[in-house]
Amino acid sequence: MSRLLSPVSVPNADGRIQNITPESAGWEYVGFEVYQLEAGRSLKAESHNNELCLVILTGKASVTTRKESWSNIGQRTSVFDQQAPYAVYVPPSDEYQVTAETDLELAVCKAPATGQYPARLITPADTRFETRGIGTNQRHVCNILFGNMAAEKLLVCEVITPDGNWSSYPPHKHDRDMAPSETKLEETYYHRIDPDQGFVFQRVYTDDRSIDETMAVENRGVVMVPEGYHPVGAPHGYTSYYLNVMAGPSREWIFHNDPDHAWIIEADKLKASS
Repeated sequence: MSRLLSPVSVPNADGRIQNITPESAGWEYVGFEVYQLEAGRSLKAESHNNELCLVILTGKASVTTRKESWSNIGQRTSVFDQQAPYAVYVPPSDEYQVTAETDLELAVCKAPATGQYPARLITPADTRFETRGIGTNQRHVCNILFGNMAAEKLLVCEVITPDGNWSSYPPHKHDRDMAPSETKLEETYYHRIDPDQGFVFQRVYTDDRSIDETMAVENRGVVMVPEGYHPVGAPHGYTSYYLNVMAGPSREWIFHNDPDHAWIIEADKLKASS
């Protein structure tokens, strides 16, 4: 099974262009959808036994749950604006309605949960930015639902990688439930590219090479990472954006670097200190 899922060429009746379920991915935790809604359109759904993170990628929306409502949230016209997004956390056994106040691109991130936390708005002020790496390994990370805010299973962040740079690099993995040395987390990458006719490269591989797939990923493609290492490279002239969704048995991101390439970390530390 390919780990790359291209978007549908024509959205379905609800505006959906991507749809990954645990069943379709062959795993247990992560579900992921992307919708493109024209201004005035609404999307309504139940959360069932999942917690959700509704990420307003671009545009403005009004969002309601059974107990809460927020009007005209969202401020980005592009995921490359280097502004944090607005998002809404929806607990299980709830429902949501999203109404597009402008043309809207919406990501729906899902993972099984029991209902420990209420619905709440995540504003740009709630998020956490950091720049990682040096040289051609530098990238810009925004934690949307990570250590900045509580959830049961979901970890959600977005990354902008300048053209010619690498991210999720040196290659790392998180596929063994072995805390405190490593945790098991399934992961999806939703890719956007600027300009949008471009592509990025992503490789997913395991130590024994039972998985070893290198993909040219075009705009709005999703890469599924059930296990293994998963670096991303952005060709010259094209800026990479991706939205990451992770979930697993525990909500901890503890990764293990590929031993063949871990030397890069120490080499970069020496460069940064010199």
